Amino acid sequence: MAQRFLQFAAVVAASALALTGCAAGSPEEEKTTVSFRLWDSTVAEAYEESFEAFEKENPEIDVEINVVGWADYWTKLRTDIAGKTMDDIFWVNNSYFGAYADSGKLVNVDAVLGDDASGEWEQSVVNQFTRDGKLWGVPQLYDAGVGVYYNKTLLDAAGVTPESLAELTWSPDPALDTYLPVAQALTVDTAGVSAADPAFNGSIAQYGTNIGYDTQAITLPFIGSNGGVYQEGDEFAFTDPRTVETFSYLVNAINAAKVAPSAADTNGNSDFSRDAFLQGKIAMFQSGLYNLKNIADGAEFEWGVAPIPAGPAGRVSVTNGIVVAGNAASEKQDAIADVLAWLGSEEGNGYLGTSGAAVPAVKSAQAGYFDYWDGQDVSVDPFFDVIEEADPIPAPTGPNYGKGFEAFDPIFQEIFKGTLDVKAGLKRAEDAANTAIAG
Repeated sequence: MAQRFLQFAAVVAASALALTGCAAGSPEEEKTTVSFRLWDSTVAEAYEESFEAFEKENPEIDVEINVVGWADYWTKLRTDIAGKTMDDIFWVNNSYFGAYADSGKLVNVDAVLGDDASGEWEQSVVNQFTRDGKLWGVPQLYDAGVGVYYNKTLLDAAGVTPESLAELTWSPDPALDTYLPVAQALTVDTAGVSAADPAFNGSIAQYGTNIGYDTQAITLPFIGSNGGVYQEGDEFAFTDPRTVETFSYLVNAINAAKVAPSAADTNGNSDFSRDAFLQGKIAMFQSGLYNLKNIADGAEFEWGVAPIPAGPAGRVSVTNGIVVAGNAASEKQDAIADVLAWLGSEEGNGYLGTSGAAVPAVKSAQAGYFDYWDGQDVSVDPFFDVIEEADPIPAPTGPNYGKGFEAFDPIFQEIFKGTLDVKAGLKRAEDAANTAIAG
């Protein structure tokens, strides 16, 4: 599945992986095991440390961490909830939680932890997961804005300075567009000729950018920076003229300008561009904080982060959050409440920040995250500055968003491949998605 918005965090295991904390204390038969499902193996390592501390304070509870790969996560979630085989607590994102909240599948956090708890959490995440006046998950991750990771070696070879990236603008009007020319200069064929040269042979050795079907990192920021919309209320609004302009620009960049990997490679592999960047095959990689640890750990070249390009409406990003929800059907509600309370505390949530894996959604725990990256001499300012610069474009939402996504996803894939006219394809996608959520 190509849209990174729904995958919020970066590296995932291809199949389920169990990481079980250990604790001394009561005999094994007296313990209650609480299972916790998420999709990010990097963050799972931080959780393992958190639960080791929790189990020392709560020896009667074991927490078992189950990592389910992003590609399978939502299908398995739906199947397991329906079959009553779901884990006791689990990650859920803004796009999917509404349907489960409305159907009574999630624990009401306000009822379990009390109304006062939300005052310690990042308010934007609380707002995202509040429905009908009730909070349906304990905030865990606050993913601020989107930035552009760059490979300085590749920039230097093309005569592009990191500082100049902050001045780039994109526009449907070629006369006003400075982003695509730089992406062309950074795209090189197998003969070492850039895409800006008429002698460019089209056989790509290095791409300038990672433009593609990635909702959080690419599609939404570009739509927002053109003044377009993705949804109006819970309905999809893909035929908004500025949204059509945006898709046309992106599809042209991939298929005509050839400055980004083919959709045939990226549609089915949400990690393709990240991996290509780490391999030195992409010069500018637009993504979120969810990939920061992966880049820092995997890059063997000098790199940095620049702001995203500004569009006709300025520089507009999207922000997101992740919560851990309680399974209302579980018979372990007392233990679930204890684990949720821990995960919503400064100590329990803080492990995510001190490892650099993610920005904790507990505000008092965020200092550890910034201290970690300061210690690595990495500035995360571009991810936060863009949120302060302009109101973010709203994240995808709605209780039936999953149904809509299943309807429009294959159409979007064809649009990005260049096998379906952009305007006609977006009309078809909008009609299909809105019919699906109305049914």
